[in-house]
Amino acid sequence: MRRLLAETRLAPDAEDRIDDTARALIEGIRARSGGLGGVEDFLREYGLSTREGLALMVLAEALLRVPDAETADRLIEDKLGAGDWAAHEGHSDTWLVSASTWALGLSSRIVQPGETPEGILSSLVKRLGLPAVRTATRRAMRVLGHQFVLGETIGAALARARSAENRGVRHSFDMLGEGARTAADAERYFAAYAAAIDAIGRKAGNRPLPERPGISVKLSALHPRYEAVQRDRVMRELVPRLIELARLARNFDLNLTVDAEEADRLELSLDVFGAALADPSLAGWDGFGLAVQAYQKRAPQVIDWIREAAEAHDRRLMVRLVKGAYWDTEVKRAQERGLDGFPVFTRKPATDLCYVACAARLLAARPRLYPQIATHNALTVATVLEIAGGAGGFEFQRLHGMGEALYETLAILRPAAACRVYAPVGGHKDLLAYLVRRLLENGANSSFVSMVGDRDIPVERLLVRPAAALGPDHPVHHTGIALPADLYRPSRANSRGLEFGHRATLAALTRGIAAATLPAAPAEPLVDARPLGGLERKVVSPIDGHTVAGTAFDAAPDAADSAIEAAACGFASWSRTPAAERARLLDRIAGLYEDNRDRLMALLAVEAGKTLADGLAEVREAVDFCRYYAAEARRLFTVDRLMPGPTGEDNRWRHRGRGVFVCISPWNFPLAIFTGQVVAALAAGNTVVAKPAEQTPLIAALAVRLMHEAGIPANAVNLVPGDGTVGAHLVAHRQVAGVAFTGSTKTAWRINRALAAKDGPIVPLIAETGGINAMIVDATALPEQVSDDVITSAFRSAGQRCSALRLLFLQDEVADRMIEMIAGAARELKLGDPRDPATDIGPVIDAEARDRLAAHVARMQREQEVLFAGSLPGGVLAGGTWMAPHIVALRSAEELTEEIFGPILHVVRWKSGELDRVIRSIAATGYGLTLGVHSRIDAVHRQVADALAIGNIYVNRNMIGAVVGTQPFGGSGLSGTGPKAGGPDYLTRFAQEQVISVNTAAAGGNASLIAASDDRG
Repeated sequence: MRRLLAETRLAPDAEDRIDDTARALIEGIRARSGGLGGVEDFLREYGLSTREGLALMVLAEALLRVPDAETADRLIEDKLGAGDWAAHEGHSDTWLVSASTWALGLSSRIVQPGETPEGILSSLVKRLGLPAVRTATRRAMRVLGHQFVLGETIGAALARARSAENRGVRHSFDMLGEGARTAADAERYFAAYAAAIDAIGRKAGNRPLPERPGISVKLSALHPRYEAVQRDRVMRELVPRLIELARLARNFDLNLTVDAEEADRLELSLDVFGAALADPSLAGWDGFGLAVQAYQKRAPQVIDWIREAAEAHDRRLMVRLVKGAYWDTEVKRAQERGLDGFPVFTRKPATDLCYVACAARLLAARPRLYPQIATHNALTVATVLEIAGGAGGFEFQRLHGMGEALYETLAILRPAAACRVYAPVGGHKDLLAYLVRRLLENGANSSFVSMVGDRDIPVERLLVRPAAALGPDHPVHHTGIALPADLYRPSRANSRGLEFGHRATLAALTRGIAAATLPAAPAEPLVDARPLGGLERKVVSPIDGHTVAGTAFDAAPDAADSAIEAAACGFASWSRTPAAERARLLDRIAGLYEDNRDRLMALLAVEAGKTLADGLAEVREAVDFCRYYAAEARRLFTVDRLMPGPTGEDNRWRHRGRGVFVCISPWNFPLAIFTGQVVAALAAGNTVVAKPAEQTPLIAALAVRLMHEAGIPANAVNLVPGDGTVGAHLVAHRQVAGVAFTGSTKTAWRINRALAAKDGPIVPLIAETGGINAMIVDATALPEQVSDDVITSAFRSAGQRCSALRLLFLQDEVADRMIEMIAGAARELKLGDPRDPATDIGPVIDAEARDRLAAHVARMQREQEVLFAGSLPGGVLAGGTWMAPHIVALRSAEELTEEIFGPILHVVRWKSGELDRVIRSIAATGYGLTLGVHSRIDAVHRQVADALAIGNIYVNRNMIGAVVGTQPFGGSGLSGTGPKAGGPDYLTRFAQEQVISVNTAAAGGNASLIAASDDRG
């Protein structure tokens, strides 16, 4: 920050000139008849701080692509019913605001607050009817879309731009549309870009660069897997496409700018741009360009990189400088990923300061670089003019529909200053992300656009420099936004993650994975930390069917008995260990897990087939379990709770340990759930005998050794590897005080019956089992978001999560497009060695699981319709236990009678008006661990949540882009209040409640123990 301050410091006389210029611009803006301009007046009238503004965001991006009348009517009723649209009438004389307010006000007078859809429908029979509401609202949305989009086709855009071009206004055309999800998407976007370049070039006239028009391209639109971990594939497949587009632009001597995207793609973007720049066929062309986002902390270094690249290739490059359009996503991602900090500034003045510093660097690099300063802020414009020392060698840029008053005023004050219009082109159905980013950037009440039109705000307030706005200590971090490490403070620290898009970090991780020693240390019964031996067997990796991950020694019955006896002996000491000390040791386990992250991830990959992304998520979840239960132990167990009672009596309620817990964990989360069960029991003062899944004993053994290293007493955690017979023997032992189990419902039933048959105290069973998890998608949902979430939930971890999506309900009116996109996205997934960062899906756990899944697919092929079947890896991996992703169309939800634990997605169509039937179908499947809902209609969310007894319901009504959670619909995320999103909170169930009542009014002042209850009976 000190460097940025130094780079932007100007002499007092220069600042005076800046103030004079900015003041003149602001006064010119405010003096303009008819307001600021259509979109800016609209943003001021319907700001994001109003319910109406938020409703407009939803309506504008969703309504025009809803195909059926019934869903459109529900959306209109939902969003307009609570808005006070009539209050906005008369506030503005501009055509856009007046027209939109009239239409929306008409709708709101028909749709009154508090009315139900049924009541509205019956009422409208007597009035105008819903078709009138639908027509009025669609008209308003089209008016709004028209203001943001220059034309629905490039031909229409060029025609509309012609008059401005004749006045010397330059344009950069942006083809609307977000990142490609499928190969077909990428081909379609490429063809659109190529056709647009040809059309622009043929109408470009004879003026030289930089006065000629241009086009902006998104690299994520040109490749379905534009991700850092897919770098090799991206460089091989995307670079030639970009070069081809660049050659087309060069042939017409146009400006082609590569748009900026999210921070985790920055290094990849520079690689792609640099590779295209080096192509000899582009030599001598000065129209190639790149956008730079000033809210990214690395922006100044990116400008230095571009300057060095231009010098190395003896080229002049165009550089568009913007503030940035993904701020909220960057902040959320950094928090969820547990990064060291944010890649962006979290205070607006810090971004503004960086913007000015970047502009200064660009201007200093003329003529090697041609700066394109994109801003609607009069103070920024004045500052750039001062730093530039004139109006030559650079241009300003504004968005179509915005900044008109500013740049009309500038043209009067500085006629030589050039300005280019950034002009979106595309259909209204593609407006979503662009529209919302513009609303977020310019509709906030702190933005210059919002304040300049308010004549009650003095001009001097708009002239405050970024450095002054930061304050005397120049803090760049917003105190109201938790740093990633502090996301769960004050109760606990967030687990540490890493950014796969940072090449040095990813390289260090892959080196650490490769350095992990194989075979791993053996897994054998550990009783009081002493290895007891057992039946020896090799643990073979599911990756290839022959790599030996390590050796396991399955426990004999006498070893299991010894483990319980050791734990029983240790209970007295451990249960009396102060809760604060128990919590401290759990925090130490978390620290050791993080210190051994690469080692744990390597074993998760080889033994359990976990990809690096899934392995990292699992280590983080295990860490978070430790810290979460440590924090809960401090909260619950360190202070007795005083209860009400009669005078002279002291009643206290506390928790204490039960005794020996048997913890039986699954293979699909062999570290996280194994750890969660064990540390919850330990936190409550119990001792543990842990029985891991027979497929993954090595990970469990390493975890137990780390627990002992952290200071957990040897007899407090005992390990008993083995198959189900060992688990049954443990459950039947008379000294067992409780059982924690995660796995199949059938096994849970057997454990429950075994415990119920025992004489003695009633033994509690804490069971987490699976279910047929569903997702409901209606016609208001964005296909790209649906595709992202379905792919993540149904196929990540090879579908081997109890929270994975099994049953997808798609509204019939939009099902074809969504199925096409989901299948296309699934086709792009890579099955391979999970130690390779580019791998998306690893093997299923063993041959038994693979064969069971294959049999299900065979039955679906006979009885239903298989819409998509992926390909299996070959070569050295052919011997592994692989199951490719499949998508199956079911005639009805009733055709799926059991959970299919693998990468198989079942799709059921439903028609508008059948949501109640969908809800009944889900309820009929039995217990569901998770449920996803994709709808822009709040009433749908409420209806589903109220009707279904699902453990965790995830609602996606995000209007910005894909859900950015670690796993949006189930799995190892850290976005919930517990150790994972919707994760089990076992702690109080591991403890027994105890109420101690002391009569302090006894004769002679002697206290007497009145009662102590033990809820085991």
